[in-house]
Amino acid sequence: MSRLLSKDFLSGVMFIAFGLVALYFGRNLQMGTTVRMGPGYVPHMLAYIMLALGGIIAVMALLTPGEQVETPKWKPITMVTVGIVCFALLFETAGLIPALVVLILIASLGGEEFKLTEVIMNMIVLSILCIVVFKLGLQMNISIIRGVW
Repeated sequence: MSRLLSKDFLSGVMFIAFGLVALYFGRNLQMGTTVRMGPGYVPHMLAYIMLALGGIIAVMALLTPGEQVETPKWKPITMVTVGIVCFALLFETAGLIPALVVLILIASLGGEEFKLTEVIMNMIVLSILCIVVFKLGLQMNISIIRGVW
């Protein structure tokens, strides 16, 4: 029973579940052939890879002892989830930078150590990277700060 609750076995089961879900949602997509791939070819192949990897991981976990599952730490999980929700709500109304700042601040509060200078540096570096990648590199039509840029 302890091997069925190991991290490795549960990870393998998770991969298998994701593969099955991907196959279910992609069941109506045309596969095509290797030469003329249809819209369902890559999702199906990725799902099969996930199923195979999940099976290998689960079987290996049953054959070898692994780490036991710990009780989850709810503060980091909760704060990251709240940060992502706040990002999604602020992105359209306030722009990329304010939404990113709120996400980083709230997610950082979930950690064991909170150093304001490190959080501010993360905000600055990630904001610059997001502007360079999404606005300048990919030329996406997103507002950086709503009403300003």
